[in-house]
Amino acid sequence: MMRSLFSGVSGLKVHQTKMDVIGNNIANVNTVAYKSNSVTFSEVFYQTTQSASGPNAETGKGGTNAMQIGLGSNVGAISQNIETEGASQRTDNPFDLKISGQSFFIVENAGATYFTRAGNFTVDESGKLVTASGLAVMGWGTDAEGDILKSNVKPLYLKNPDDQYTPPEPTTANTITGNINKEDQAFAKTGGYTSFNLKFFDSLGYSYLATVNISQDPDNNMVYNMTASNVLSDGKILEGYSFEISEPSLTFDNVTGKSTLENFTVNFTVPDGATPIEPITVDVSGLVSQGDETSIKVGYGDAEGNGKGKTVGSKTGVSIQQDGTISAYYSNGDVRSIGKIAVASFSNPAGLEKIGENLYQATLNSGVFNGIGEDISALGGKMSAGVLEMSNVDLSSEFTDMITTQRGFQANSRIITVSDTMLEELVNLKR
Repeated sequence: MMRSLFSGVSGLKVHQTKMDVIGNNIANVNTVAYKSNSVTFSEVFYQTTQSASGPNAETGKGGTNAMQIGLGSNVGAISQNIETEGASQRTDNPFDLKISGQSFFIVENAGATYFTRAGNFTVDESGKLVTASGLAVMGWGTDAEGDILKSNVKPLYLKNPDDQYTPPEPTTANTITGNINKEDQAFAKTGGYTSFNLKFFDSLGYSYLATVNISQDPDNNMVYNMTASNVLSDGKILEGYSFEISEPSLTFDNVTGKSTLENFTVNFTVPDGATPIEPITVDVSGLVSQGDETSIKVGYGDAEGNGKGKTVGSKTGVSIQQDGTISAYYSNGDVRSIGKIAVASFSNPAGLEKIGENLYQATLNSGVFNGIGEDISALGGKMSAGVLEMSNVDLSSEFTDMITTQRGFQANSRIITVSDTMLEELVNLKR
Protein backbone atom coordinates (compact mmCIF):
# COMPACT_ATOMS: atom_id res chain seq x y z
CA MET A 1 0.00 0.00 0.00
CA MET A 2 2.90 2.32 0.65
CA ARG A 3 3.93 1.73 -2.94
CA SER A 4 0.79 3.43 -4.19
CA LEU A 5 1.63 6.49 -2.10
CA PHE A 6 5.10 6.72 -3.60
CA SER A 7 3.71 6.14 -7.10
CA GLY A 8 1.23 8.94 -6.56
CA VAL A 9 3.98 11.28 -5.36
CA SER A 10 6.12 10.48 -8.42
CA GLY A 11 3.09 11.11 -10.63
CA LEU A 12 2.57 14.51 -9.01
CA LYS A 13 6.22 15.42 -9.59
CA VAL A 14 6.33 14.49 -13.28
CA HIS A 15 3.04 16.23 -14.02
CA GLN A 16 4.28 19.31 -12.19
CA THR A 17 7.42 19.24 -14.34
CA LYS A 18 5.30 18.97 -17.48
CA MET A 19 3.16 21.89 -16.33
CA ASP A 20 6.35 23.92 -15.79
CA VAL A 21 7.40 23.22 -19.38
CA ILE A 22 3.95 24.08 -20.72
CA GLY A 23 3.96 27.32 -18.75
CA ASN A 24 7.36 28.27 -20.16
CA ASN A 25 6.19 27.52 -23.70
CA ILE A 26 3.14 29.72 -23.31
CA ALA A 27 5.19 32.49 -21.68
CA ASN A 28 7.44 32.51 -24.78
CA VAL A 29 4.67 32.34 -27.37
CA ASN A 30 5.82 35.72 -28.77
CA THR A 31 9.57 35.33 -28.17
CA VAL A 32 11.63 35.68 -31.35
CA ALA A 33 12.76 32.27 -32.67
CA TYR A 34 11.80 30.46 -29.45
CA LYS A 35 11.69 26.68 -29.85
CA SER A 36 9.08 24.87 -27.76
CA ASN A 37 9.89 22.00 -25.40
CA SER A 38 7.92 18.85 -24.74
CA VAL A 39 7.99 16.31 -21.90
CA THR A 40 7.72 12.54 -22.14
CA PHE A 41 7.34 10.22 -19.16
CA SER A 42 8.91 6.85 -18.47
CA GLU A 43 8.37 4.13 -15.90
CA VAL A 44 10.68 4.18 -12.90
CA PHE A 45 11.25 0.47 -12.20
CA TYR A 46 9.30 -2.59 -11.15
CA GLN A 47 9.27 -4.83 -8.11
CA THR A 48 9.01 -8.44 -9.24
CA THR A 49 7.01 -10.59 -6.84
CA GLN A 50 7.17 -13.67 -9.01
CA SER A 51 9.46 -14.42 -11.91
CA ALA A 52 8.25 -15.93 -15.15
CA SER A 53 8.51 -19.68 -15.61
CA GLY A 54 8.43 -21.92 -18.65
CA PRO A 55 6.28 -24.99 -19.31
CA ASN A 56 7.16 -28.17 -17.37
CA ALA A 57 7.24 -31.17 -19.69
CA GLU A 58 7.31 -33.67 -16.83
CA THR A 59 4.29 -32.37 -14.97
CA GLY A 60 2.51 -30.94 -17.98
CA LYS A 61 2.14 -27.61 -16.21
CA GLY A 62 2.14 -24.58 -18.46
CA GLY A 63 4.36 -21.53 -18.13
CA THR A 64 3.50 -18.48 -16.04
CA ASN A 65 4.23 -14.81 -16.60
CA ALA A 66 6.13 -12.63 -14.19
CA MET A 67 4.27 -10.68 -11.55
CA GLN A 68 5.53 -7.10 -11.29
CA ILE A 69 4.34 -4.03 -9.45
CA GLY A 70 5.32 -0.67 -10.88
CA LEU A 71 6.72 2.01 -8.60
CA GLY A 72 5.68 5.18 -10.36
CA SER A 73 6.83 7.35 -13.23
CA ASN A 74 9.75 9.58 -14.06
CA VAL A 75 10.57 12.30 -16.59
CA GLY A 76 11.97 10.39 -19.54
CA ALA A 77 13.00 13.38 -21.67
CA ILE A 78 12.46 17.09 -22.13
CA SER A 79 12.91 17.55 -25.87
CA GLN A 80 13.33 20.66 -28.01
CA ASN A 81 11.12 21.04 -31.06
CA ILE A 82 14.06 22.75 -32.73
CA GLU A 83 13.65 21.60 -36.33
CA THR A 84 10.21 23.17 -36.81
CA GLU A 85 10.42 26.75 -38.06
CA GLY A 86 8.29 29.42 -36.47
CA ALA A 87 6.00 31.71 -38.46
CA SER A 88 7.49 34.67 -40.33
CA GLN A 89 6.79 38.20 -39.12
CA ARG A 90 7.57 41.04 -41.50
CA THR A 91 9.29 44.03 -39.90
CA ASP A 92 10.91 45.81 -42.89
CA ASN A 93 13.95 46.47 -40.68
CA PRO A 94 16.94 45.71 -42.96
CA PHE A 95 18.87 44.17 -40.06
CA ASP A 96 16.11 41.74 -39.03
CA LEU A 97 16.96 38.34 -40.50
CA LYS A 98 15.19 35.00 -40.70
CA ILE A 99 17.00 31.77 -41.52
CA SER A 100 15.19 29.19 -43.62
CA GLY A 101 16.71 25.79 -42.97
CA GLN A 102 18.47 24.18 -40.03
CA SER A 103 21.34 26.64 -39.64
CA PHE A 104 22.15 29.04 -36.80
CA PHE A 105 23.71 32.48 -36.65
CA ILE A 106 27.12 32.51 -34.96
CA VAL A 107 27.60 35.11 -32.21
CA GLU A 108 30.46 35.80 -29.85
CA ASN A 109 30.90 37.30 -26.41
CA ALA A 110 34.27 37.64 -24.66
CA GLY A 111 35.81 34.96 -26.86
CA ALA A 112 33.01 32.45 -26.26
CA THR A 113 31.00 31.28 -29.28
CA TYR A 114 27.23 30.83 -29.14
CA PHE A 115 24.47 30.18 -31.65
CA THR A 116 21.04 31.67 -32.20
CA ARG A 117 18.06 31.62 -34.53
CA ALA A 118 16.91 35.05 -33.39
CA GLY A 119 17.90 37.50 -36.12
CA ASN A 120 16.75 40.76 -34.52
CA PHE A 121 20.10 42.47 -35.04
CA THR A 122 21.19 46.09 -34.74
CA VAL A 123 24.30 48.14 -35.51
CA ASP A 124 26.08 49.64 -32.51
CA GLU A 125 27.98 52.93 -32.28
CA SER A 126 31.17 51.38 -33.68
CA GLY A 127 29.33 49.97 -36.68
CA LYS A 128 29.41 46.39 -35.41
CA LEU A 129 26.47 44.11 -36.19
CA VAL A 130 25.18 42.83 -32.83
CA THR A 131 22.30 40.92 -31.27
CA ALA A 132 19.67 42.59 -29.12
CA SER A 133 21.85 41.81 -26.07
CA GLY A 134 25.04 43.17 -27.66
CA LEU A 135 26.78 39.97 -28.80
CA ALA A 136 28.81 40.30 -32.01
CA VAL A 137 27.41 38.63 -35.13
CA MET A 138 30.17 36.67 -36.86
CA GLY A 139 31.01 36.44 -40.54
CA TRP A 140 33.64 37.13 -43.19
CA GLY A 141 35.14 40.40 -44.38
CA THR A 142 36.08 41.45 -47.91
CA ASP A 143 39.18 42.60 -49.73
CA ALA A 144 39.60 45.90 -51.58
CA GLU A 145 37.76 44.47 -54.60
CA GLY A 146 34.76 43.39 -52.55
CA ASP A 147 35.58 39.66 -52.72
CA ILE A 148 34.70 37.61 -49.62
CA LEU A 149 37.72 36.53 -47.55
CA LYS A 150 36.72 33.13 -46.19
CA SER A 151 39.19 32.72 -43.37
CA ASN A 152 38.17 32.45 -39.72
CA VAL A 153 34.94 34.19 -38.89
CA LYS A 154 35.15 37.51 -37.06
CA PRO A 155 32.78 40.28 -35.92
CA LEU A 156 31.13 42.11 -38.81
CA TYR A 157 31.55 45.88 -39.05
CA LEU A 158 29.26 47.84 -41.37
CA LYS A 159 30.96 51.21 -40.92
CA ASN A 160 34.57 50.52 -41.86
CA PRO A 161 36.37 53.65 -43.11
CA ASP A 162 37.31 51.81 -46.32
CA ASP A 163 33.64 51.07 -47.04
CA GLN A 164 32.30 54.62 -46.82
CA TYR A 165 33.29 55.71 -50.33
CA THR A 166 34.04 54.21 -53.73
CA PRO A 167 36.66 55.80 -56.02
CA PRO A 168 35.84 57.85 -59.13
CA GLU A 169 36.55 56.71 -62.67
CA PRO A 170 37.11 58.85 -65.78
CA THR A 171 34.67 58.66 -68.67
CA THR A 172 36.07 57.08 -71.83
CA ALA A 173 32.92 56.65 -73.92
CA ASN A 174 29.66 58.40 -74.81
CA THR A 175 26.77 57.18 -76.94
CA ILE A 176 24.67 59.47 -79.12
CA THR A 177 21.23 58.41 -80.36
CA GLY A 178 18.31 60.26 -81.87
CA ASN A 179 17.35 62.03 -85.07
CA ILE A 180 18.43 65.09 -87.04
CA ASN A 181 15.75 66.59 -89.28
CA LYS A 182 17.49 67.82 -92.42
CA GLU A 183 14.67 70.35 -92.91
CA ASP A 184 15.08 71.76 -89.41
CA GLN A 185 14.79 75.55 -89.44
CA ALA A 186 17.86 75.73 -87.23
CA PHE A 187 19.93 75.00 -90.34
CA ALA A 188 18.03 77.31 -92.71
CA LYS A 189 19.60 80.59 -91.68
CA THR A 190 23.20 81.47 -92.39
CA GLY A 191 25.45 80.06 -89.70
CA GLY A 192 22.56 78.10 -88.22
CA TYR A 193 23.27 75.03 -86.10
CA THR A 194 21.95 72.70 -83.45
CA SER A 195 24.04 71.38 -80.59
CA PHE A 196 24.42 68.65 -77.99
CA ASN A 197 26.50 68.24 -74.83
CA LEU A 198 28.91 65.37 -74.26
CA LYS A 199 28.85 64.29 -70.59
CA PHE A 200 31.91 63.00 -68.78
CA PHE A 201 33.92 62.73 -65.54
CA ASP A 202 37.63 63.26 -65.01
CA SER A 203 39.82 60.94 -62.92
CA LEU A 204 38.91 62.83 -59.73
CA GLY A 205 35.19 62.41 -60.32
CA TYR A 206 34.39 65.99 -61.36
CA SER A 207 31.69 66.24 -64.04
CA TYR A 208 31.85 68.26 -67.25
CA LEU A 209 29.90 69.06 -70.39
CA ALA A 210 31.50 69.62 -73.78
CA THR A 211 29.24 71.45 -76.23
CA VAL A 212 29.36 70.28 -79.85
CA ASN A 213 27.70 72.37 -82.56
CA ILE A 214 26.26 70.70 -85.68
CA SER A 215 25.83 72.73 -88.87
CA GLN A 216 24.51 71.54 -92.22
CA ASP A 217 26.70 71.47 -95.32
CA PRO A 218 25.26 74.09 -97.70
CA ASP A 219 25.82 71.80 -100.70
CA ASN A 220 24.42 68.56 -99.21
CA ASN A 221 21.68 68.42 -96.60
CA MET A 222 22.74 64.89 -95.58
CA VAL A 223 26.20 66.06 -94.53
CA TYR A 224 26.85 67.91 -91.26
CA ASN A 225 29.93 69.45 -89.71
CA MET A 226 30.68 69.11 -86.00
CA THR A 227 32.66 71.88 -84.33
CA ALA A 228 33.93 72.13 -80.79
CA SER A 229 32.44 74.81 -78.57
CA ASN A 230 32.82 75.23 -74.82
CA VAL A 231 33.72 73.00 -71.87
CA LEU A 232 31.46 73.61 -68.88
CA SER A 233 31.40 72.55 -65.24
CA ASP A 234 28.61 73.44 -62.83
CA GLY A 235 27.01 75.41 -65.65
CA LYS A 236 30.02 77.69 -66.09
CA ILE A 237 32.37 77.92 -69.08
CA LEU A 238 35.89 76.82 -68.12
CA GLU A 239 38.64 79.11 -69.38
CA GLY A 240 41.65 77.40 -70.92
CA TYR A 241 39.79 74.15 -71.64
CA SER A 242 39.31 73.06 -75.27
CA PHE A 243 38.80 69.91 -77.32
CA GLU A 244 39.13 68.55 -80.83
CA ILE A 245 36.91 66.14 -82.78
CA SER A 246 38.81 63.51 -84.72
CA GLU A 247 36.14 63.08 -87.43
CA PRO A 248 34.20 66.36 -87.67
CA SER A 249 32.13 65.38 -90.72
CA LEU A 250 28.86 63.53 -90.13
CA THR A 251 27.21 61.99 -93.21
CA PHE A 252 23.87 60.17 -93.43
CA ASP A 253 22.85 57.64 -96.08
CA ASN A 254 20.23 59.01 -98.48
CA VAL A 255 18.21 55.77 -98.43
CA THR A 256 18.41 54.47 -94.86
CA GLY A 257 19.08 57.77 -93.13
CA LYS A 258 21.72 56.08 -90.96
CA SER A 259 25.05 57.64 -90.10
CA THR A 260 27.98 56.38 -92.16
CA LEU A 261 30.28 57.33 -89.28
CA GLU A 262 30.27 54.83 -86.41
CA ASN A 263 32.30 56.80 -83.89
CA PHE A 264 34.74 59.62 -83.37
CA THR A 265 37.21 60.58 -80.66
CA VAL A 266 37.26 63.75 -78.59
CA ASN A 267 40.66 64.88 -77.28
CA PHE A 268 40.90 67.52 -74.57
CA THR A 269 43.42 70.21 -73.73
CA VAL A 270 43.46 71.55 -70.18
CA PRO A 271 45.38 74.39 -68.47
CA ASP A 272 48.70 73.68 -66.78
CA GLY A 273 48.19 72.08 -63.38
CA ALA A 274 44.60 71.02 -64.10
CA THR A 275 43.47 67.41 -63.93
CA PRO A 276 43.90 65.77 -67.35
CA ILE A 277 40.75 64.62 -69.14
CA GLU A 278 40.82 61.24 -70.84
CA PRO A 279 39.97 61.03 -74.57
CA ILE A 280 36.35 60.02 -75.16
CA THR A 281 35.16 57.69 -77.91
CA VAL A 282 31.71 58.81 -79.07
CA ASP A 283 29.43 56.21 -80.69
CA VAL A 284 27.13 57.88 -83.27
CA SER A 285 25.90 54.70 -84.99
CA GLY A 286 22.48 55.20 -83.39
CA LEU A 287 22.04 58.72 -84.82
CA VAL A 288 19.80 58.96 -87.93
CA SER A 289 18.36 61.60 -90.23
CA GLN A 290 14.91 60.49 -91.25
CA GLY A 291 12.27 61.93 -88.92
CA ASP A 292 10.45 65.22 -88.61
CA GLU A 293 11.88 66.28 -85.26
CA THR A 294 15.46 66.90 -84.25
CA SER A 295 16.10 65.08 -80.99
CA ILE A 296 19.60 64.14 -79.84
CA LYS A 297 20.23 62.09 -76.68
CA VAL A 298 23.67 61.63 -75.13
CA GLY A 299 24.42 58.87 -72.64
CA TYR A 300 27.40 57.96 -70.47
CA GLY A 301 29.35 54.92 -71.67
CA ASP A 302 29.16 52.77 -74.77
CA ALA A 303 26.23 50.60 -75.86
CA GLU A 304 27.15 47.98 -73.21
CA GLY A 305 27.50 50.61 -70.49
CA ASN A 306 31.29 50.42 -70.34
CA GLY A 307 33.44 53.53 -69.89
CA LYS A 308 30.69 55.59 -68.27
CA GLY A 309 32.96 56.96 -65.60
CA LYS A 310 31.65 58.02 -62.24
CA THR A 311 32.06 60.49 -59.46
CA VAL A 312 33.07 59.62 -55.90
CA GLY A 313 30.38 57.46 -54.30
CA SER A 314 29.33 57.91 -50.67
CA LYS A 315 27.54 55.06 -48.94
CA THR A 316 23.77 55.53 -48.83
CA GLY A 317 22.65 52.23 -47.31
CA VAL A 318 23.16 48.50 -46.92
CA SER A 319 21.08 45.39 -47.49
CA ILE A 320 21.56 41.70 -46.75
CA GLN A 321 21.09 39.18 -49.54
CA GLN A 322 19.63 35.66 -49.33
CA ASP A 323 23.08 34.08 -49.17
CA GLY A 324 24.09 36.33 -46.26
CA THR A 325 26.16 38.76 -48.35
CA ILE A 326 26.03 42.32 -47.01
CA SER A 327 25.82 44.77 -49.92
CA ALA A 328 26.57 48.48 -49.64
CA TYR A 329 24.94 51.01 -51.98
CA TYR A 330 26.60 54.25 -53.03
CA SER A 331 25.44 57.58 -54.39
CA ASN A 332 27.20 57.03 -57.73
CA GLY A 333 25.32 53.77 -58.38
CA ASP A 334 28.04 51.43 -57.14
CA VAL A 335 27.04 48.27 -55.26
CA ARG A 336 29.77 46.52 -53.29
CA SER A 337 29.99 43.52 -50.97
CA ILE A 338 31.34 44.52 -47.55
CA GLY A 339 30.89 41.25 -45.68
CA LYS A 340 29.01 37.99 -45.40
CA ILE A 341 27.18 36.51 -42.43
CA ALA A 342 28.39 33.04 -41.45
CA VAL A 343 26.15 30.27 -40.13
CA ALA A 344 26.66 26.99 -38.30
CA SER A 345 24.93 23.66 -38.68
CA PHE A 346 24.95 20.59 -36.47
CA SER A 347 24.33 16.91 -37.06
CA ASN A 348 21.96 16.95 -34.07
CA PRO A 349 20.63 20.48 -33.49
CA ALA A 350 18.26 19.14 -30.81
CA GLY A 351 21.39 18.40 -28.79
CA LEU A 352 22.18 22.11 -28.39
CA GLU A 353 21.75 23.52 -24.91
CA LYS A 354 19.67 26.63 -24.26
CA ILE A 355 21.42 29.19 -22.07
CA GLY A 356 18.91 32.07 -22.19
CA GLU A 357 18.63 35.25 -24.26
CA ASN A 358 17.73 33.14 -27.32
CA LEU A 359 21.22 31.59 -27.27
CA TYR A 360 22.43 28.01 -27.61
CA GLN A 361 25.76 26.42 -26.88
CA ALA A 362 27.22 23.27 -28.39
CA THR A 363 27.27 20.06 -26.37
CA LEU A 364 28.83 16.63 -26.79
CA ASN A 365 25.57 15.43 -28.35
CA SER A 366 24.97 18.30 -30.79
CA GLY A 367 27.83 17.45 -33.11
CA VAL A 368 31.06 19.32 -33.64
CA PHE A 369 31.14 22.95 -34.77
CA ASN A 370 34.35 23.60 -36.68
CA GLY A 371 34.70 27.24 -35.61
CA ILE A 372 34.86 28.57 -39.18
CA GLY A 373 31.24 28.69 -40.23
CA GLU A 374 29.49 27.71 -43.41
CA ASP A 375 27.89 29.36 -46.41
CA ILE A 376 24.12 29.16 -45.96
CA SER A 377 23.56 28.81 -49.71
CA ALA A 378 25.75 25.69 -49.69
CA LEU A 379 23.49 24.22 -47.00
CA GLY A 380 20.35 24.71 -49.07
CA GLY A 381 19.04 27.51 -46.86
CA LYS A 382 18.61 31.24 -47.24
CA MET A 383 18.24 34.44 -45.25
CA SER A 384 15.30 36.81 -45.53
CA ALA A 385 15.93 40.44 -44.60
CA GLY A 386 13.19 42.49 -42.96
CA VAL A 387 11.64 39.30 -41.55
CA LEU A 388 11.87 37.59 -38.15
CA GLU A 389 11.21 33.99 -37.20
CA MET A 390 8.65 33.88 -34.42
CA SER A 391 8.07 31.22 -31.76
CA ASN A 392 6.99 27.78 -32.95
CA VAL A 393 4.73 27.29 -29.90
CA ASP A 394 1.34 25.85 -30.89
CA LEU A 395 -1.10 27.31 -28.38
CA SER A 396 -3.89 24.86 -29.18
CA SER A 397 -1.55 21.96 -28.47
CA GLU A 398 -0.25 23.61 -25.30
CA PHE A 399 -3.75 24.19 -23.90
CA THR A 400 -4.70 20.59 -24.69
CA ASP A 401 -1.57 19.38 -22.90
CA MET A 402 -2.41 21.67 -20.01
CA ILE A 403 -5.82 20.02 -19.59
CA THR A 404 -4.45 16.47 -19.73
CA THR A 405 -1.61 17.40 -17.38
CA GLN A 406 -4.03 18.93 -14.90
CA ARG A 407 -6.21 15.81 -14.99
CA GLY A 408 -3.16 13.61 -14.56
CA PHE A 409 -2.10 15.65 -11.55
CA GLN A 410 -5.60 15.38 -10.07
CA ALA A 411 -5.67 11.61 -10.61
CA ASN A 412 -2.32 11.15 -8.89
CA SER A 413 -3.40 13.31 -5.97
CA ARG A 414 -6.49 11.11 -5.67
CA ILE A 415 -4.21 8.04 -5.44
CA ILE A 416 -2.54 9.64 -2.42
CA THR A 417 -5.80 10.52 -0.69
CA VAL A 418 -7.35 7.09 -1.32
CA SER A 419 -4.18 5.33 -0.15
CA ASP A 420 -4.24 7.48 2.96
CA THR A 421 -7.84 6.47 3.62
CA MET A 422 -6.95 2.82 3.26
CA LEU A 423 -4.04 3.22 5.69
CA GLU A 424 -6.37 4.89 8.13
CA GLU A 425 -8.75 1.93 7.90
CA LEU A 426 -5.82 -0.39 8.50
CA VAL A 427 -4.79 1.52 11.61
CA ASN A 428 -8.35 1.42 12.92
CA LEU A 429 -8.50 -2.40 12.71
CA LYS A 430 -7.10 -2.71 16.24
CA ARG A 431 -9.97 -0.75 17.78
